[in-house]
Formats: sequence, C-alpha cells, structure tokens
Amino acid sequence: MNARQVFGKTMNFVWAKLALGVANVLASAILFAICMLIGMISESVMALMFIIWIGATGAISFLLNNYFGYMVKAGHVAVIAESISTGKVPTNQFDYAKKAVKERFVTANVYFGIDKLVSGAVKQLQRVVGKITGLAGNIPGMDSIKSILDLFLDISLGYVDECCLGYTFYKKEQDVYKSAADGVVIYFQNWKVLLKDAAKTTLSVILVILVVTIVCFILIGGLFKIFGWSQLVAFILALFLANSVKYAFVDSWGLVNMMTSYMKVAPTTEITFDLYNKLCGMSGKFKQLFGKSGGTTSVQSQVNNVSNAGGNGAKFCPECGMTLDSGTKFCGGCGSKLEVNV
Repeated sequence: MNARQVFGKTMNFVWAKLALGVANVLASAILFAICMLIGMISESVMALMFIIWIGATGAISFLLNNYFGYMVKAGHVAVIAESISTGKVPTNQFDYAKKAVKERFVTANVYFGIDKLVSGAVKQLQRVVGKITGLAGNIPGMDSIKSILDLFLDISLGYVDECCLGYTFYKKEQDVYKSAADGVVIYFQNWKVLLKDAAKTTLSVILVILVVTIVCFILIGGLFKIFGWSQLVAFILALFLANSVKYAFVDSWGLVNMMTSYMKVAPTTEITFDLYNKLCGMSGKFKQLFGKSGGTTSVQSQVNNVSNAGGNGAKFCPECGMTLDSGTKFCGGCGSKLEVNV
C-alpha cells in the first residue's frame, strides 16, 4: 500500500484534525467579539480586553493542540503503521486507534513523555550527524541562512520523530521505550535516505503554508476591514486558520509519506554495531530514552548482544560500523581504538 492510498483511506483523521483547528479559530473569534464588546466601555478597558483575548486564545490553542491534537495524531500514527505493515486499513479506525494507543502507552502522560524524548533525541542527533548548523555557523555573516536551515531542519524532523513513534505500534511485542529507542536507531542507520525524503516534503509544506496564509489573510483581512476591526487581529486569526489547514492536510500527507518511506526500511534494518552506545554519547535525550528501556550504554554489553551480519562471523567497529578483521586494534574507517577485542 503506497502513501497516496494510505492517505486517502485515513481521511477520517484528517477531518478530525481540521475540526480541532476550526474549533480553535471559532473559539478565538467568539472570544474576540466578546472582548471587543466589553472593551467599548473605554480605551483602557479595550487594551486590557485585548491582552485577555491573547492570553485566552493561547490557552485554548495549547489545550486543543497539545492534548486532543496529540491524541488524534497518535491514533493516526497507529492506523498508518498498521495499514503500511499489513496492507489493510482497520475497519473502525477510531476504535482501533483508541485501543492501540491505550495498549501501547496506557496513559496520555506516557505518550507525551516518550514523544518529547524521541523528538529531542532526533533533533540533538541530527545536529551532530548532519552538522548542518555548524557548517552555516562557521561562515561569517551567514546567521540568517543558519536560521533558515535550522527552521527547515526542525520541520523535517517533525515528521521523522513520528516515524520513530510509529515503530512502537509495529513492534507490539516489545516494551514501548525499547521500541521507541530502536525506532530512533533505525532512523540513524538510514538517515541520509530518510532525511532526503523529509526535505522534499518540507519544501512543499513551506510553499503551501505561505500560499494558504496569504489567502486566509486576504479573506479574513477583507472582512475585518469592512467592519473596521484591527488588521493585526485579522492576521493572527489568519495564521490560526492557515495553521489548521496545514495541520490537517499538509502535515497529514507529510506524515503518511514519511512513514511509508520509514516502514520500507525499518523491518529489514539490522543493527549490526554499537549504535546505541554511540547515540547515547551524542544525545542526552536518547540516553534517557534508552535508559528507560532498561538498556545499558556499556560497549561490551551491547556488542555481546549484537548478532553478526548474516551469521558470517564478521565484526564491526562500535563507532562507525565498518567491517573489521579479527584481531584489529584500530578501526580503518574512523581510527577509533577498539575497546572490544574484535
């Protein structure tokens, strides 16, 4: 089942995400109308009500996006993983999603915690492996380009960490923390290919969100101009509406597209060297995640648990994964001194 088929058959979640976004915009608009009516008493009251409106809108947005939105997204990830791995979309998608999320994460707090660890680990590790920030930062006067690269990378990795969480639904028999840690490791064994797919998706996301924001601002701004209301407020509401469309349609497509690429390589990826230990040294978030899975960062314990590729007796460098001959003391690929007798 390809990405387009999965996206089309899981549109229920897209509509649910859009409903959350529209509810956010409507709640903000209603609050604005109420605050403006109260603010007509005086200019000082108007200023106070505007501040209250900003704070209340932010609180509503946080609640909808960071709780209900998270749960809808988690359910969507579960259904996507099931659809890609089995080739069949669950009949009652919402019931399946609710059951799958509850079985894997028990409570919402567990899901939030793992999501934050995975997201943090992926971003920390990509900064080191890709060295994108460092390359831009070393060029004088390139701070603006560095900021653009960072933004581009952050959007890209937003899809990648969901792929890693999707792996927890694929490996149902494993502890959820172990599966999440494995998901991160699998990404970094295939990071060049997967990040390339993420970059293509991100470029389309940026272009679409710009177009949608402009259209929303023209529509809402024109309406506000007729009534003589604030253009700043119109712009804020336009951003909310544009973000709702992006979250529902564009991000859902990006998620399905990236998970399809990820699930093509995940089942066949064999971790043949001590990447766990290496990633723990590169990212504190991954070390926390790996620790919660009951893992250890000891090179010896990890290598002892690593199976030889294809059972042919080959050994691997615990730093870069290069195949080594028996008795080698230094890696010919990265020059690392081998702590384990290979």
